[in-house]
Amino acid sequence: MLPNFLMKRVQLTPDRKALQTSTVTYTFREMMQEADLRARSLYAQGVKSHMRVALRAPSTVDTYLMIQACLLLQVELVLLNRRLTREEIDYQLADAEVSRIITDDFSFFEGCAIPLISLDDIREAPAISYSTQIERDATASIMYTSGTTGFPKGVRQTYGNHTANAMASITNLGFLPTDCWLCAMPLFHISGLSIVMRSLLYGMPVYLMEKFDALKSAQLIQEGKVTIMSVVAPTLRAIIEEMEQREWQASPKFRLMLAGGGVIPESYIERANALHLPIVQTYGMTETSSQTATLSSEDSLRKLGSVGKPLFFNDLKVGASNTPYEHGEIYVRGPHVTPGYIGKFADNSPLQDGWLATGDLGYFDEEGYLYILDRRKDLIISGGENIYPAEIEKVLARHEAIVEAGVCGVPDEQWGEVPAAYIVCDSEVREEEIIQFCAQHLARYKIPKHIYFCETLPRNASNKLLRRELRAWNYSKSNM
Repeated sequence: MLPNFLMKRVQLTPDRKALQTSTVTYTFREMMQEADLRARSLYAQGVKSHMRVALRAPSTVDTYLMIQACLLLQVELVLLNRRLTREEIDYQLADAEVSRIITDDFSFFEGCAIPLISLDDIREAPAISYSTQIERDATASIMYTSGTTGFPKGVRQTYGNHTANAMASITNLGFLPTDCWLCAMPLFHISGLSIVMRSLLYGMPVYLMEKFDALKSAQLIQEGKVTIMSVVAPTLRAIIEEMEQREWQASPKFRLMLAGGGVIPESYIERANALHLPIVQTYGMTETSSQTATLSSEDSLRKLGSVGKPLFFNDLKVGASNTPYEHGEIYVRGPHVTPGYIGKFADNSPLQDGWLATGDLGYFDEEGYLYILDRRKDLIISGGENIYPAEIEKVLARHEAIVEAGVCGVPDEQWGEVPAAYIVCDSEVREEEIIQFCAQHLARYKIPKHIYFCETLPRNASNKLLRRELRAWNYSKSNM
C-alpha cells in the first residue's frame, strides 16, 4: 500500500510552497483546500473513486489543481493531448470507456454522448472522506501513445510506477530544500505529469508555465528562481539562444536541465556549458512513467551524447548480449514499467520475459553507458547500410544557418531508401552548401539525397519530432 499522495504531503509539510506562477502561489495546505473543493464538486457530478475520467485542458493552474483533485479521489485519469483532432480523441474516449470528460472547451466535444464537466465549474458540495491508502498497482493515469499498429495504445501508469520513477530519479539527481522545478512541458504528457508526482513525493514546489516561454525561462534560470527544468532539444536551443543574446549565465542556484525526448545535439550541450547551464541527458517513455536512464552531471562532458546508466531500481539491455558497441533494440525492466494497456490492446502484454521492448535502437560503451541511436521504425536501410536519421540531424544542427532539421528515409529505385532532410533556417543558405557541410562530417551514403526547406517541422505537444509526418510530406511532394 501507498499513502494518498496529497494527504500525506499536507500532513508532512503543509506550509511549504507547492505551486507558483508569475501571478499566484499555493502552499501544499492551500493546494489541498483547492483540490478538496474540486473533488467534492466532481463527486457531486457523479465522479467516484476508480472511475475512468478524461481530462482535456491547457496546462493552467486550474488544470493542475484538477489533477490534484482526481488524485485525491483516486480516479483513473485519462490525459488527452490537446493537439489531437476530434476524430483522434473520439477513438481514445471509446477505447478507454470513460464515464466523464473534464474540459475547458465544451464546443470541442459538441455532440459527444459522454457527460461533460467544466474545468471552472466548481460547485458547492458536502464534505466527503478520502481513502488515506492507495493500492500500489492501482491505475493513477492513462496516456495514449502511438504505435506501429496505426492504433494508439492506452498506457496504464500505476501509483507504484510513478513512485518508483520519482524515487529512482531522486537517487540520481538528489534533492535540496531550495529546489524548484520549472514545468514548461504539457501536463497531459508524461514529462509534465511526472513533475507533478515528484512535487508531491519530494515536497518540492513547481513553477508552472501554461506555454513554453524561452525568454521567461532564461530569466528564471539567470535569476536563480528555479533550480531544475525538463527540456527537449528545441526548447533547450531556444533558451540557449536567449541567454547568449543577452550575455546571461545560469545562476549558481540552478542545478541542472533534464534533457530528453530524443537525441540532443552535442553542440547544444557545449554551448550550454559555456553558459554554466548544466545538462544531463535522460531516456524514458510513456510506458516507463518518464525516466529509465539518466547521465549524471559529473559525466556530462566525459560521456557527451550518452543518456547514462539505468537509474537505481531499473535494468537495461541491448539486444541479447549487451556486448559493448553492438547495436540492437533497447529493453527495459523495473518497477516503473507499465503493467499493461487498456481497451483494444488490453490483452497484449508489453513485456517479454519481464522486459519491455522499447522500439529504440542503441548500444552500450565499454563502461556500460547507454547511447541512443534512433527509433527502430525510423531506421533507413540504404543499399544494405543502416543509417540513423538522428546522426544526420545532429550534424545538420551544427550548421550556423540551420535552426532545426528532420531526416527520414524516402524510396529510391537504386538503393531502396535514401535520406531526405527537412530544414528550417534563420539565414539564407544554398542546398549545395548544406551537402558540402554534410560531406565533411558524414560518410557518403549518409549524406541527404534530398534537401527540403520549410518554415516548421511537425512536432507533438512535447516537441518531439514526428518523422512519420515527414515521410507523409515526402509522399505528398512525390505525388504533386
